[in-house]
Amino acid sequence: MRIAALCCAAAATLLSSGCGLAPVQPMEAARTEPGPVLSFEALFGRNCAGCHGPNGRGGAAIPLGDPAYLAIADDENIRLAIEEGVSGTPMAAWSRSEGGMLTEEQIDVLVRGLRGWARGGTPPPDAAETAGDAPRGAEVYRTRCDSCHGAKGTAGSIVDPSYLALVSDRYLRLNVVLHRPGWEPPLTAQEVADVVAWLTERRKGE
Repeated sequence: MRIAALCCAAAATLLSSGCGLAPVQPMEAARTEPGPVLSFEALFGRNCAGCHGPNGRGGAAIPLGDPAYLAIADDENIRLAIEEGVSGTPMAAWSRSEGGMLTEEQIDVLVRGLRGWARGGTPPPDAAETAGDAPRGAEVYRTRCDSCHGAKGTAGSIVDPSYLALVSDRYLRLNVVLHRPGWEPPLTAQEVADVVAWLTERRKGE
């Protein structure tokens, strides 16, 4: 009986002291989720920089940190691209409602952070005074674009009718303006409009 009493006393001492550890409630801990990451730098670095490059420059995808892009794309377009992705491109949907990982609050943080990069830099060409002309665009393409995309634009599939059917004229203009930053001399607003006109004609196939 004395041994049993000693064992019970020792057990009570251990339980009351907790062996120096705080009491644990595993079921309650499992229900507690950490708050979402709301740092722009962390969100962009983890989810965007792999394609768009650090600080939105130098990646394989559109340079989101380029003031030219930010002058063309408004907040709603940026938000939709993040939420729903961009058809015909590797840009996937990131919002939870579309099967992605980001909350609405996190997307708000990204949109505000990207807009903060809009200060400074050179804006894109203003809208052309006249409508784009496809034959002129073909000449601009021949002298400024075909060294990378091929004589008929088949390198990179930029004239694939399926691709062109999925993207808007505005998206095409955005890519013409941004695809080769540092063009010398830079394309004029009219040259951009002409190349876009030539590309849109390719939607019908050749």
